[in-house]
Amino acid sequence: MATADGYDRLAALKEFDESKTGVRGLVESGVTTIPPIFRHPHLRTSAVAVAATSPDLSIPTIDLSLPRPLAVDLIRAASRDWGFFQITNHGIPLPVLDRTIAAVRSFNELPPTERSKYYSRSTAGGVSYSSNVDLYRSSAASWRDTIQVMMGPFRAEPDRIPAACRAELLAWDEHVTRVGRAVLGMMAEGLGLGPGRFEEMTCLEGRTMACHYYPPCPEPDLTVGLADHTDPGVLTVLLQDHIGGLQVKRKGEDGECYWVDVKPLPGALVINVGDLLQVWS
Repeated sequence: MATADGYDRLAALKEFDESKTGVRGLVESGVTTIPPIFRHPHLRTSAVAVAATSPDLSIPTIDLSLPRPLAVDLIRAASRDWGFFQITNHGIPLPVLDRTIAAVRSFNELPPTERSKYYSRSTAGGVSYSSNVDLYRSSAASWRDTIQVMMGPFRAEPDRIPAACRAELLAWDEHVTRVGRAVLGMMAEGLGLGPGRFEEMTCLEGRTMACHYYPPCPEPDLTVGLADHTDPGVLTVLLQDHIGGLQVKRKGEDGECYWVDVKPLPGALVINVGDLLQVWS
């Protein structure tokens, strides 16, 4: 539907979607301004975000090599007070982390004709590459592309995963499932349950890997990479690169809410308590 000034948002969305090259395709075309569909006039721009960001707050970092009772206590407190924390000494070698990030970048930086072969809004095959899963429903699109792979309970056929990142994503699933099992076990103990309780509830079965790619943006003050949200599942294990950008909303000692930067720590993983686990606990 066209607006009073003649701009047809739906037509613009369709044109962008049907290009099958995502936000990366816009950057490759040499855009110097962001298209109107990506403008977030009512959300936080960088000026507002800086004003509402607290430099004095930081999410907890927990060393999993600590004695288990202490690690359990720290995870319980961080989950209760923050819903977010970073973990170190989780057992995944640093080269594996680096290869995983590099592989996702490699796929997204394939020539447009190559990556467009995988572009789809359907997840029926277990693998989808697109820009903004809610592209046609949201009030404004976010500046990112995503390749999503179903890892459980029904794993996508390996040959459906792009060759540019296939081996790395399959290896990452094995590593991150082990980490998820360990963290959920300690969370269960923190709730007074047996360490295997959440696994018995099949919490490790439904695994979706969402690999986000954020291309350079010519007007970063006018859009976002990912809008404010909570994760709906049980647990998210997040691997972020050195650039950062993730923020967590937290109430400060003055009673005001602030956006807290989750600063990248080399080798660390970010744990996010999902909505479902919050309700259960």
